[in-house]
Amino acid sequence: MPMKKELRLFDLTMIVIGFVIGMGIFRTPANVAAATPTPFIFYLCWLTGGLVALCGALTYAEIGSRMPVTGGYYKIFAQAYHPSVAFAINCIILVSNAASLGAVALVGSEYIVGVMIPASKNLAYLSIPINAAHVRTMQVIVALVCIVIFYGINLLGLRMSSKTQNVLMLIKISLVILLIAPLFFVSNTQPVADVPSITSSISPGLMEYIKAFGIGLVAVSFTYGGYQQTINFGEEVKNPNRNIPRGIFLAIALILALYMLVNYAYVRVIGFEELKTSKNIAAIMASKIFGPQADIVLSVLLFLGVLAYINGSLLSNPRVMYAMGKDDILPRSFTKQNSNGALTLSLSVFAGIAAIVVFWAEEFDKILSFTIFLDCFGMALSAASIFVLRRKTKHLDGKGIYKMKWYPWLPVIFIINYIFVAIAIAFDYEKNDHAALTGIVVLAAFMVIYFIFYHKKTVKNE
Repeated sequence: MPMKKELRLFDLTMIVIGFVIGMGIFRTPANVAAATPTPFIFYLCWLTGGLVALCGALTYAEIGSRMPVTGGYYKIFAQAYHPSVAFAINCIILVSNAASLGAVALVGSEYIVGVMIPASKNLAYLSIPINAAHVRTMQVIVALVCIVIFYGINLLGLRMSSKTQNVLMLIKISLVILLIAPLFFVSNTQPVADVPSITSSISPGLMEYIKAFGIGLVAVSFTYGGYQQTINFGEEVKNPNRNIPRGIFLAIALILALYMLVNYAYVRVIGFEELKTSKNIAAIMASKIFGPQADIVLSVLLFLGVLAYINGSLLSNPRVMYAMGKDDILPRSFTKQNSNGALTLSLSVFAGIAAIVVFWAEEFDKILSFTIFLDCFGMALSAASIFVLRRKTKHLDGKGIYKMKWYPWLPVIFIINYIFVAIAIAFDYEKNDHAALTGIVVLAAFMVIYFIFYHKKTVKNE
């Protein structure tokens, strides 16, 4: 059954923003601040991440324009590389995206559980005193419930999930603007110049600054990531050659501006040193400006905001499985749709992986480095596919497709950035709980699985 063209420019732009603005911006600035010695390096990480995202967005815009097909993020690997690479990379990307979904769901649950179970109270209905283990358990339960609810919504079809996404994204954008508002209406902020840095006691060398910059980019890359999944909707976008590049560019430009303003607001209101050790930073900032009751209200609204990322991820990733099923890389059953057009098996498997990741990790920080290291493979190789696709689809030039300016520098900058991030994670292996090694093992395992099943299939066909 062919996929219907139901997504307009506004729908696509909202989906891209939904992919990128998860709950990361309400949590990862603390990770970036903890990794960086000065506010300058902190802001440089966010600015660099935004510019790299813009390079990547324009690269993926051209890729999506040249290959407007459902599951495009798989198709570009199948066109540019060996089938084993297409299989292995897309499998780790699916695991990585499921891990990201789980991480975002856990961050959202941190906010809402903080409202449901204040630290000063007991779980009266369970007669158990509050402790860290009980709080983590509640966070896991809330995260799983969110996944189940939006799994159900996506079973109702693309139109329903797209409309839901539009509403949730308007709420989330409003929340981000609300966090910026104190800069314009409140005068009791902390001057950045007064913030102490580690240079007062230690003067780190250039390599230490580079290392701090690289570690900071890990969390920044997570917070800016997600826009590449837009090419999975190519076949379902109205006028894709025009709307795919426009939707991606508009979304990334808006996100870059919002992220820089939000992080400036965090440092000005909370203070750089306090930001290093804070978790629910958006709620902390609201309580400092508007009083303790604002903490509760904003936490609830932020929890609603996390649902947009969950919904968007459940929208996109099953379409990669659909494309792999059409190419017989996965069983054909992954292409099956219900009466609403929902990809039932693909959606169920992806939601199941996300739920398993939530159980396995339990905490946001345990997921972050693992998912970004896996992403580094996918992002670098998928962006590099533009060099192959330009040659293979040269006949499309001048026929209305989007063609980026400053080629090949934009994809080269993007690829170098993700190689740098992967190296930073690998060198910080103890703090990252050997995330790089785990990622390499997972990638190798999928390569082995492909060759085992591909060999069996080849022998059977002979």
